[in-house]
Formats: sequence, structure tokens, C-alpha cells
Amino acid sequence: MQEKDMVNDILSMINSSLTDYANTIAQCSDQNLRQELQQIRNADEQFQYQLFKIAEQKGYYQPAEQATQQEIQEVKSTFMQ
Repeated sequence: MQEKDMVNDILSMINSSLTDYANTIAQCSDQNLRQELQQIRNADEQFQYQLFKIAEQKGYYQPAEQATQQEIQEVKSTFMQ
């Protein structure tokens, strides 16, 4: 397996885990467990971003085009209603 494939696999797994953390945190009633899960999620988000930046620098990952201000405003107004 090439490095690019490994990096993309790890990014995919972390992204999936972040979704699972969000769902679990949202349903967690125990405050201590909730805080622990939030800390784990935050650490994973930081690792994901660092790995994403490395992948981007090496050309392994091409991010989507930057959103225009109009597109940002449209999304913002959709969720603010």
C-alpha cells in the first residue's frame, strides 16, 4: 500500500469516527463521560487537520474550491431560520 492510500484511509477513518463521536456526545447524559468524549473528539479533530495539511502539501488530497461570500451567506441563512 502506498503512502497516499494509507493517508487517505486514515483520514476517512478519522472522519467517520468524528461523526460517531458527535452522535454519541449528543445522546450522552453523563456529564463526565460527555466531557471525556469531547476531549477525545477535539484531539482527533486536531490530528485530522494536521494530517489533512500534510496530505494537501504532498498533493494527496485536493480540497474543494473555496466558497464565495454569497454561498456562505446562503448556507448561513438556511441554518439561521
